[in-house]
Amino acid sequence: MPREAARQGGTFVIVGVAATLVHVAVALAAREALDLAPLNANLAGYCAAVGVSYLANARLTFRRPSRNLAQFGRFLAVSLLALGLNQALVYLLVERAGWPFWLALVPVVLAVPTLSFALSKLWAFRST
Repeated sequence: MPREAARQGGTFVIVGVAATLVHVAVALAAREALDLAPLNANLAGYCAAVGVSYLANARLTFRRPSRNLAQFGRFLAVSLLALGLNQALVYLLVERAGWPFWLALVPVVLAVPTLSFALSKLWAFRST
């Protein structure tokens, strides 16, 4: 089991990097090509990244079928929770505690993906 968990963790990281690249590419393209406002362009990037992340994590990371609406709903809840935690940590550490932005990103990039992986493994993509 530890070997499978390590495989899943490594794949989760690779999928996360790929989803981040999709987010950035779509957001930039939406901003430049479609002249969307920054927040709308960012939302378009987030939506594209969620799709990539869900499909890749379902099929590659957790080896689950991807055509499962309940599973997608749980994944979306995890994704939105992670987004909220990300924003909350940045707000608390930068605005309230006075940390430099770059330093606040350290606990964000450590805590948010770790929590996302655990919730994805134990809940969103759980075996029934």
